Amino acid sequence: MWTIRKWRGSVYPEKDPMRTWTKHYGEQFGTIEFNATHYKIYSPEKMADWANSMPEGFEFCPKFPAIISHYRRFNNCEGPTDDFIEGMLAMGEKLGPAFLQLPPHYSPKHSGRLIEYLKAWPNELIMSVEFRNPLWFEGGGDAERVWSLMSELGIGAVISDTALRRDALHMRLTSPFTIVRFGGYDGHNSDNTRLENWCNWIDENKDSIQSFHFLVHQTNSIHTPQTCIDFARKCMQKLKIKVMSPNLYQDENLP
Repeated sequence: MWTIRKWRGSVYPEKDPMRTWTKHYGEQFGTIEFNATHYKIYSPEKMADWANSMPEGFEFCPKFPAIISHYRRFNNCEGPTDDFIEGMLAMGEKLGPAFLQLPPHYSPKHSGRLIEYLKAWPNELIMSVEFRNPLWFEGGGDAERVWSLMSELGIGAVISDTALRRDALHMRLTSPFTIVRFGGYDGHNSDNTRLENWCNWIDENKDSIQSFHFLVHQTNSIHTPQTCIDFARKCMQKLKIKVMSPNLYQDENLP
């Protein structure tokens, strides 16, 4: 989101009105986990407006609408899918990989409809799947059938890095692009260690990945800007890669 009120005076200028925050967000960050599309399918015109408000190089990672994944569970969802695709295409070069977050109770035994859906997905639109049910990470025929299909189709697998779900830190690459959802703990030392581990992982896998989207989650988003700054610094130190990160208004000297 870019409507984080507590970012006023740091990520956003103190006196600038909320209607300007979209523009400021694009100047401070390189991507966004676009959750708005999970709750509503927006018109191509609205999606294009959002895309046009961001600078060159910015990428949206839209989350699949819940009507597809959670409510209809891939049954009779051709219409919502077509509408979602039409909106994404309107974003043009600002469109990054979309991600399909499965419900927590969606286990491998339900994968029949999911398989059909993935096979029908347009090859030109890159996407990733986020598994949340633990059975996806424990092996078994149903799960491995989906993992193999994703590798065959070049569909990514979202990696979730959070303390209480280490099984979701599966580290399986099924595509040349990677989405990581990083759950932080407000600057705890473990955040710093895990950021360093990701820099090391990127270095070790730089020949097999084409893009890396690092989507940061912190409590109420308060510590998110600093986490992004810390990660960008580590990327520069370890990888000599410049990563977009906030230049906080309260400290003009931050990179």
